[in-house]
Amino acid sequence: MTQISLSPLTQAYMRFLQLSQTVEGSSQSIQLDANERALLDALAVRWHGGQPMTVMQAMALKDLGSPATMHRRIARLRKTGLITTQEDPQDTRIKRLALTPAALAYFEQLGEKLRLAASH
Repeated sequence: MTQISLSPLTQAYMRFLQLSQTVEGSSQSIQLDANERALLDALAVRWHGGQPMTVMQAMALKDLGSPATMHRRIARLRKTGLITTQEDPQDTRIKRLALTPAALAYFEQLGEKLRLAASH
């Protein structure tokens, strides 16, 4: 097999992929499929940035599935206790998706596994 010279940025990203797979493969507490994990990640990024996603915004993430599929994924994440809905104080029709303490513990666990994998 021919060895290809990779740029430092490509090497860094490949290492990130290896670490991600190690971390995701070792998480046994909560089983999420790739699309559920992608949705949870998208919700977490927005939540962490102080702009929690609404149910309607999440259902509009077309790259993760149809609105009906997204509704089922949101319901599954709620059932697993990773997210909750919060009513908007100005408009009770608007439901914002928020991370629960269980989700924060899940991300803490992943962060610790990432730290351990990176140290090896």
